Amino acid sequence: MTGDASAFPFEQLRRFPDVEAENLFAFDAADRLLLDETAEQRASTPLEQIVVIGDRYGALTLAALHDRVGDTGTTGAIRVFQDGLSGQRALAANAARLGIDATPIRELPLGESLLNQATLVLLQLPRSLDALDEIADAVARYAPQATLVAGGRIKHLSLGMNDVLLRSFGSVQASRARQKSRLLTATDAREVSETSLPFPRITRDAELGIEICAFGAAFAGAKVDPGTRLLLSVIDGAAEASRIIDLGCGTGVIATVLAQRRPTASIIATDQSAAAVRSATETVGRAGVGDRVTVLRDDGLDSQPAESADLIVLNPPFHMGATVHVGIAHKLFEHAARVLRPGGELWVVYNSHLGYRPTLERLIGPTKQVARDRVFTVTSSVRAR
Repeated sequence: MTGDASAFPFEQLRRFPDVEAENLFAFDAADRLLLDETAEQRASTPLEQIVVIGDRYGALTLAALHDRVGDTGTTGAIRVFQDGLSGQRALAANAARLGIDATPIRELPLGESLLNQATLVLLQLPRSLDALDEIADAVARYAPQATLVAGGRIKHLSLGMNDVLLRSFGSVQASRARQKSRLLTATDAREVSETSLPFPRITRDAELGIEICAFGAAFAGAKVDPGTRLLLSVIDGAAEASRIIDLGCGTGVIATVLAQRRPTASIIATDQSAAAVRSATETVGRAGVGDRVTVLRDDGLDSQPAESADLIVLNPPFHMGATVHVGIAHKLFEHAARVLRPGGELWVVYNSHLGYRPTLERLIGPTKQVARDRVFTVTSSVRAR
């Protein structure tokens, strides 16, 4: 049992089925630093006591398993949580590509089953402080004996991350920088309340008249982002629809409002983020529309049949991790084109400078501007017959 990841073929990792491009990568220097600096500790820790969170495309998990090849004393399974479904699928695809047995990998939700009796937790630092807060609380709550080692690129780190970790741990130590990456090591878990959890966070939006629930990694948190608010101000102009999809639903605000305004419609709210799905489920439930809104975790619209939706509503992300990139929006447009029935409508809100209209014209059909403010544009595209 060496714990040495130096022989692991990082360059063979791919992002597929997530968006792939020349400036998007399946691993980075923070992965290598995290593996190198925990090599001795991993080597002496039973596999079933190691947890990996936020692994993106499998570099941490697969390198840790690669270290154990030929170790006849290795038993148990490494536990893994990824918020994004595309990353979870990429990990499985990379394992198959590299010939690594995925049997010792247990994908689990963030919570007690993931963390119980863990002594070492490896984390790729999320950019969201709320996401970090929820993860840190879960580690302190369910694995108080564990050491949490979190890695990230220096340009994405902030002192706020130390402050968040110190809410749940008595000690947080920063490593020396290497290749523009750094580690934060948290130990000495603080006592947590047994009766209350910090998430979901819940706020009431007076304008929309709904309560919004948000778990840590959910986009925009427990509030309505400006793009969504602009979209909702004009969405009543969409055609009548019996089957509606809120694609990339986030906390479920759009699905909830549409269910209230269109009581005869059947609505699907879908997102690849586990936090978004949990958040949307809570939001639609509190609004009393859970009987007409089905919340699904899906990679785009993979699970939806072709030509099955009358109306799709989308507020697409324009970041791939920390990189500004239009690839994810184009992927979602393609999914919408397949699932919309001929004559169906796709309503999209986006940052105006991204200029999605030509792409929407090409992939969906005739597209018009419905609304625009100083930041966002709302368009309506009709699926070509």
